[in-house]
Amino acid sequence: MVGRHSPAAERDSRVNRPERQEFRRGFSAIIPLWLGMLPFALAYAVAARGAGLTVFETQAMSVIVFAGAAQFMAAGMFAVAAEPLTIVFTVLLVNLRHFLYGLNLGRGTLSGGGEALAAHLLTDEAFGVTAAAGRKGGPYLLGAGASIFVIWNVGTLAGSLLSASIPDPAALGVDFVFPLAFLALLLPLLRDRTAWVVALSSAALALLFSRFTDTGITVLLTGLLGSLLGAALSSTSDAEHRRP
Repeated sequence: MVGRHSPAAERDSRVNRPERQEFRRGFSAIIPLWLGMLPFALAYAVAARGAGLTVFETQAMSVIVFAGAAQFMAAGMFAVAAEPLTIVFTVLLVNLRHFLYGLNLGRGTLSGGGEALAAHLLTDEAFGVTAAAGRKGGPYLLGAGASIFVIWNVGTLAGSLLSASIPDPAALGVDFVFPLAFLALLLPLLRDRTAWVVALSSAALALLFSRFTDTGITVLLTGLLGSLLGAALSSTSDAEHRRP
């Protein structure tokens, strides 16, 4: 009969309801960061258009590459007519830190297609919010990534269409919102001495590396060394606890 649902459909709806709720929670958790993301999306679009990319090409990078720092770097390389393979290699190198994020989160509760989509939507912000919420990937990560995807692409389109009339967003002083938002995500995770040592050591390493390398290499090296330090300290702490 029209308008009636089968028992199987009702069961599927009940099973999927928690996943939809997790997706909405992840999506909503990112919304407070939109204020910081939008100026960067606008700035990327202005840079890409200034480098000679069309509106379509600028938007396609935000859809396909979807990695802010890598997109900025690629736009700069397009501006100086760098070789295509050099651009691809540089973007890959800058995004290697996402591999560390994936290892930390592990496999969630998504199917193969969902996992692939979550991997594409994985960003610094999505990882930070998901880790702060104590989730291990799954629908929460997918929702967080989708939230960033929406605002990043909306900002890219707006910046592309209005690039001639948009001032430098950084000059307006709104770029401070992003670091503050990440700091707010980090502080709840500093629950013990190991976390504090790793956080402070990583900050010192980032400052050191930033004097000699670009942003992508700095993030990658800091992430690798910070992870190794955290693993070593955690192993030492576990061994001390097991000692009679």
